[in-house]
Amino acid sequence: MTENYTLTAMQKEVDQYIQQFKSGYFTPLAQMARITEEVGELAREVNHFYGEKQKKATEAPNTVKEELGDILFVTLIMANSLDIDLTEVFENNMKKFNQRDYNRFERKEEK
Repeated sequence: MTENYTLTAMQKEVDQYIQQFKSGYFTPLAQMARITEEVGELAREVNHFYGEKQKKATEAPNTVKEELGDILFVTLIMANSLDIDLTEVFENNMKKFNQRDYNRFERKEEK
C-alpha cells in the first residue's frame, strides 16, 4: 500500500471496519486486555529477535513490525470507542515532551 495515512484517516478507516459488525466496539476493559495481550506478544518477539531466547521450530514467524501494527490497530480502536482524537493527543504530547523534557537528555552537537 502506497497511500499516506494521517491519524485521523486511520481512525476513520478503523471505525468503518468496526461498524460492519453487530458487536461494535468492545468495552474499555476488554480493549485494555487486548492491548495488554498485544504488548505481551511484542515483548515476546523482541525477546526472540534481540534477546537470548530463540523461538521453537513450531512457533509462527511473527515479527516485531507485525506486533507493533497490532498494537497500533487496537490503540486506534480504543481511542475511537472513547471518542479520543489521537491527532490532538499526539500534538499535546509532543508539546509536553518538547517543553518538559527539553533539557532531560544530552543533545547531539549541531553541525
